[in-house]
Amino acid sequence: MADSASQSRSRDLDKLLLRSGNLVGPTFEPGTELRDALNEFVRVLVIGAGGLGCELLKDLAFSGFRNLEVIDMDRIEVTNLNRQFLFRLGDVGKPKAEVAAKRVMERVSGVDIKPHFCRIEDKPISFYNDFHIIVLGLDSVEARSYINSVACSFLEYDSDDNPREESIKPMVDGGTEGFKGHARIIMPGVTPCFECTIWLFPPQVKFPLCTLAETPRTAAHCIEYAHLIKWDEAHSGKTFDPDDPEHMQWVYSEAVKRAELFGIPGVTYSLTQGVVKNIIPAIASTNAIISAACALETLKVVSGCSKTLTNYLTYNGVEGLHTKVTEFVRDKDCLVCGPGVLIELETSVTLKKFIDLLEDHPKLLLTRVSVTYRGKNLYMQAPPVLEEMTRSNLDLPLFELVSKTPRDIVHVTGAAGKGDTKQSCSRKLRVVFKGMDVDMAGGA
Repeated sequence: MADSASQSRSRDLDKLLLRSGNLVGPTFEPGTELRDALNEFVRVLVIGAGGLGCELLKDLAFSGFRNLEVIDMDRIEVTNLNRQFLFRLGDVGKPKAEVAAKRVMERVSGVDIKPHFCRIEDKPISFYNDFHIIVLGLDSVEARSYINSVACSFLEYDSDDNPREESIKPMVDGGTEGFKGHARIIMPGVTPCFECTIWLFPPQVKFPLCTLAETPRTAAHCIEYAHLIKWDEAHSGKTFDPDDPEHMQWVYSEAVKRAELFGIPGVTYSLTQGVVKNIIPAIASTNAIISAACALETLKVVSGCSKTLTNYLTYNGVEGLHTKVTEFVRDKDCLVCGPGVLIELETSVTLKKFIDLLEDHPKLLLTRVSVTYRGKNLYMQAPPVLEEMTRSNLDLPLFELVSKTPRDIVHVTGAAGKGDTKQSCSRKLRVVFKGMDVDMAGGA
């Protein structure tokens, strides 16, 4: 019975992988070997196990991927249950990643999903390099930007500033907001990365319900928590009236308490008024549509069974149905997916002086900087044990720490931006030492 179910599940997949066609990629070689390789060797990382993430795990498992991992920092809330179909009432309070992985493995035989209940920043950069492709089901611009910078940090360029194909880490990004959604392909160095088209995402003033987590990150999260969860707990059966000043004042007071608990600034009465009146609901059908598009593009990228999306699909189901594919152009001067920011140094500059220069560099503005070179930690801000182990390198010339290489790639991580707008990021730097003969490739 199990073999019969497996054959039935792979029937449509076989039509794509076992025969050629007019739209296949240049490296596509149909056959059972490709299907078996997809099942046994391809590793896929899904980031996010919320409304879109649940759909992605299910769709990828049914698309022949057997080695999946999922990372999510949130726990299941009661408000998630109307659309995050892998969760049940008894799962409330449990980590989303763990429950989602368990449920899909129960329903799809042969699939292995490893959950990670943590922040994406908690994983070392090398963790993300272990996967053939990364699929994003996130609801945050900041989280997308961070993962984009991590994937682009693996990218290497040749002496002509052309990306080396073997260093490209593909990403498929999906996002939904109410009845609208998008799916996009990101091939660092080839297609626009997230930073190249950051202008597509205006400052967020509205949030999907699934951003309400046990670990809030912004003032708006604290306000929505007080409005949608604490109100019902304290006023059972009483409807919240956003036009009632007493109701609004209660939500504001509870939001301030939650913000103080997590050390989050910025909760004001006026912000509370704006947030509670602009909640955008998450729609299950939108998640399903965008997930299907993302799963199909993931299959096409990995197998070459068809040409991929070029390169940004938008979906709008507000009035009828409208979809459109737009080919955005990569920014050749992008600080994230480009060849890297050029830094010229004297051979005597110490690692500490180098780190200080990055804080004042107009294109970088980095603080709390950690530095790696060809996989070796030159200096790490955290955890404390690594900081202590690498602290002695601060007084050494960077030229010596990079084995006296005249020109090479150095990777740094830290917080970028000004004032309260700082966010975690990874940057690639092309370090050139003055007075040295430089006759080598532009990439590491």
